[in-house]
Amino acid sequence: MKAIIQDVYGSADALELRDVDKPVAGEDEVLVRVRAAGVDQGVWHLMAGLPYLARIIGYGLKNPKDGIRGRAVAGHVEAVGRNVVGFRPGDEVFGTCEGSFAEYVCAKEKLLARKPRNLSFEQAAAVPISANTALQGLRDSGQVQPGQEVLVIGAAGGVGTYAVQLAKAFGAHVTGVCSTAKLELVSSIGADHVIDYTREDFAAAGKRYDLMLDIAGNRPLSVLRRALAPKGTLVVVGGEAGGRWAGGLDRVLRAAVLSLFVGQKLRGLASVERQEDLEFLTTLIEEGKIRPVIDKTVTLAEAPAAIEYVHEGRARGKVVVTI
Repeated sequence: MKAIIQDVYGSADALELRDVDKPVAGEDEVLVRVRAAGVDQGVWHLMAGLPYLARIIGYGLKNPKDGIRGRAVAGHVEAVGRNVVGFRPGDEVFGTCEGSFAEYVCAKEKLLARKPRNLSFEQAAAVPISANTALQGLRDSGQVQPGQEVLVIGAAGGVGTYAVQLAKAFGAHVTGVCSTAKLELVSSIGADHVIDYTREDFAAAGKRYDLMLDIAGNRPLSVLRRALAPKGTLVVVGGEAGGRWAGGLDRVLRAAVLSLFVGQKLRGLASVERQEDLEFLTTLIEEGKIRPVIDKTVTLAEAPAAIEYVHEGRARGKVVVTI
């Protein structure tokens, strides 16, 4: 089969389209014929091997342990391991795995769910990681409640477009923060108010929010807290600053420590991939409460450039690789 492979950490130039052996499903795994794969910031971090902490926790110290990139997947079940009971060949599924930028991939049964009936494979591949992150940031870490004032920083990105829609589905009043070129998009997915960060400083506007999601941001905690209600909750969802060793983790740790001494709740998000959340998202999608926002689709050969495109913050919503 064809797959996007890397032997060493680095830029997109480290990735190559090659022929490799087709995988075989283990006892608890599902072999998926990949139809589409989502691109997210995490793929760039695994490609670059940054922050270094990711290498230490198991992705490979000097070289990548798993050479095929890509994590979000949608496709057909090709075969199942002997312990798999929830799927059978021919089922249309979506979820997460390691190595979805390939024609075939093995995924754990517990990380897959049946594809939403009203989505294409391309749309479904845009859901698993980004929508799951937004869901757990709002519902689990943020404990969002109906009627709350919610601020989503980075509202036009892969996670942000879901966060806006999910917050509205939970009954909140939502303000999105994005650049000038993306204002219309954020309004179109349901934001009650949109702030152009190139023209307006939300932290200086005087409004306080009950819940704030800072997605892949780099603003100091002191700035974010100025816009947070005295008993409000800040959820730090990733980060693209903090150095090559810890990345955004240092800000998460500082938030956790500071939260011990102030009335505001300052939390980091460590999202967990699980089947039940995919099924919860499927229900919302089939009810028309949320929808994937796709910037563009690319071919498997174009996946390396797509990873850089997403990392540079240029995407409006999600980028998807079709296979």
